[in-house]
Amino acid sequence: MSTTDTGGPPETSETIWERAHESTEFRELRSRLRRFVFPMTAVFLLWYLLYVLLADYAHEFMSTKVFGNINIGLIFGLLQFVSTFVITGLYVRYANRKLDPVAEKIREDIENGAVKEHE
Repeated sequence: MSTTDTGGPPETSETIWERAHESTEFRELRSRLRRFVFPMTAVFLLWYLLYVLLADYAHEFMSTKVFGNINIGLIFGLLQFVSTFVITGLYVRYANRKLDPVAEKIREDIENGAVKEHE
């Protein structure tokens, strides 16, 4: 028996998860994730809604030729794909800088049995 044994029932993965979920670090991680995801989702949905509304109600504008057979509607449609890749890249960069270090700390604390409950 180790000197750190409290004599109580052994911790289950559920109790470890509950303590990790209630920790300050986990709440900070969740907050940081939401600070990125919610605004970025709103921006993307508004951008997509603009595209759909223009395609439905501004036929002349969307069919305006830019060069050759390329019109504004086609450019906006392709920009939907570009914006998806840009958002993905921004998220990866944000996660690497702001989310992954906190998640790594939480993982290490769980593995070492040092998860602290919030104060």
